[in-house]
Amino acid sequence: MTKIVLMSDPRVAAIPVTECGERLVDVRRSGSLLVDTRKQDPADAFAYLREGVLERLLKAQELLPRGLRLLFVEGYRPPSLQREYFEEYAGQLRAARPGWSAEQIHSAASRYVSPPDIAPHSAGAAVDLTLADTDGRELHLGTRMNADPEESAGACYTDAAGISEEARANRALLGSVLTTTGLVNYPTEWWHWSYGDRYWALNTGAAAALYGPKEIGPRS
Repeated sequence: MTKIVLMSDPRVAAIPVTECGERLVDVRRSGSLLVDTRKQDPADAFAYLREGVLERLLKAQELLPRGLRLLFVEGYRPPSLQREYFEEYAGQLRAARPGWSAEQIHSAASRYVSPPDIAPHSAGAAVDLTLADTDGRELHLGTRMNADPEESAGACYTDAAGISEEARANRALLGSVLTTTGLVNYPTEWWHWSYGDRYWALNTGAAAALYGPKEIGPRS
């Protein structure tokens, strides 16, 4: 198996950002994506993405077989919320693994939550999503969305062994339409895809990321 590059890898942080200035837009205004509210935040920022990312999602959806849709769950995440998520999960790991060093905790936490300083979600570059039918019923992809590695015994990893053939086929379908339109997957989370961020740049060989961390208000 190819070694997974985690978000905590120094090579990710070393990628420069050449901010392109592209807007964050509300995906609900597209009228095309199914949008789930399970991760709706108090500022209602979850439904925002950079324009270029949304355009690629809409193209990916057009590639799906008839009767299937992308189900959008979370896009933009304010830096303060990203920090809260990271510290909460790191705290859980510290409690479960008291013998681990700070470096081990930081690395393990990045399997599930990106370090705040490089987080693709906080740049509006990442989306958590899955597949559904036209009525919004989710397809089986092996785990619930946002299942951490401990809860899922590693089944949240995109190429995990031991998941059903149905789940594997659905993951492959999701991956095929998203990679065709230029997004990259974070291999520890089958649902996490991004474009234009540092992780994307490292994986595609781009000289710089297009999008850096951004602050917005609920109506930006």
